[in-house]
Amino acid sequence: MSTLTDHLADPRSSVRLRAVMAAGTAADPADLDVLLEQCAVDPDLQVREALTWSLVRLPAEVVVPRLVAELDRPEAQARSQALHTLSKIRDGSVYAEVADRIGDTEPDVRRTAWRAAAVLAPEGERPALARRLALELGEGDRDRRLALSRALVSLGEDVVAPVLADAAARRGESVREHVADTERLLHDPDAASSLALERARREMALGRSKRASG
Repeated sequence: MSTLTDHLADPRSSVRLRAVMAAGTAADPADLDVLLEQCAVDPDLQVREALTWSLVRLPAEVVVPRLVAELDRPEAQARSQALHTLSKIRDGSVYAEVADRIGDTEPDVRRTAWRAAAVLAPEGERPALARRLALELGEGDRDRRLALSRALVSLGEDVVAPVLADAAARRGESVREHVADTERLLHDPDAASSLALERARREMALGRSKRASG
């Protein structure tokens, strides 16, 4: 009889997905180790989302400490998946451990940590988190900037507006541009797609101008 481990070793994502969904439906803590190991290696986003769903269905007192331990694993995907799952469980007691990953060396982990920290931050920690996230303004490509903007916006206008104003006043043009995009998103949550498109156009135009001057 095939085990969960056997199914998760199958190269077909559909087989792995069905196995993970079945595990989540049964919600047996005995499957925790296998599910966590799969989080670190599965290449399919849909399967990884199902893994998060399955882990969330396990008792929080069992799974949360194990997810926190995953934050120190060398595999970036393991850390990212743990952060994502902790954000879904919404246990604010692990905020400090999640916030420690804001400066992770891997870009994907950093972006996931921004979102997770914004979700889990206690009320009193939100201004400090906003100031910490604002240090990342103006850096990276459009996906990175949009991810940061979304994390900042989720902290709430009362918290983030003064932080954005301070960043725009103190720092350079790229930061002011990012602040303006974030403020648009703050007042219009549906603006994300248009911001991404505008940023792509700016990057293309910048690339053309660099080639022309080279």
